[in-house]
Amino acid sequence: MAQDARFAPLLVLDKVGMYGGSAGGHTALSLAGGRWSPAVFKQHCEAHIADDFSSCVGFITRPSGGFLDGIKKAVALNVIRQRFDDAAWQTYTDARVQAIVASVPFAADFDMASLAAPRIPLGLVVAQKDINQVPRFHIDAVRAVCASCEVIADLPTAGHGTMLSPLPPFKPGTIAAELLGDPPRFDRAVLPEVDRKITAFFRKHLLP
Repeated sequence: MAQDARFAPLLVLDKVGMYGGSAGGHTALSLAGGRWSPAVFKQHCEAHIADDFSSCVGFITRPSGGFLDGIKKAVALNVIRQRFDDAAWQTYTDARVQAIVASVPFAADFDMASLAAPRIPLGLVVAQKDINQVPRFHIDAVRAVCASCEVIADLPTAGHGTMLSPLPPFKPGTIAAELLGDPPRFDRAVLPEVDRKITAFFRKHLLP
């Protein structure tokens, strides 16, 4: 866009805002100064796979309460232990990014101490009914250590897919419907105000 004559005059590329949700929220937390490692992800899943199953396994399968659940967990942990044993800390920086909003981020593999004092303003969007990234293991853990983080929105009845545009109807009973569909009591009428607050956050921290 910077090389396009239509857009270049409108851009200030040394003062960029970033918004990221879910896995993009993980990238957002990284650029805010957080450090993470595959080994911490493995440790999280070894300790909490039953309570944060989708964060460890993704959209492949879900617990059903049946006898296969134990097999699902065992297979998943075996794969995770083989693939995620690297303890080296991963960090990323980009000096152009000067304000960040992380929405329902994947965060369980972070060294939370590294997020106690983000290098730039960091805003958070919380969905308390998120079962894809269970808040207490992810965004609530960030909130607990980050006194300077601004909670832009804390939505008590929202799910993981809330901040996405309305999705096509899911087939009932599918994993996607369970993990991304709006919880029954959630009202999307609140989202324009959330969007205004996100815009105000970026205006506050990026505009002269």
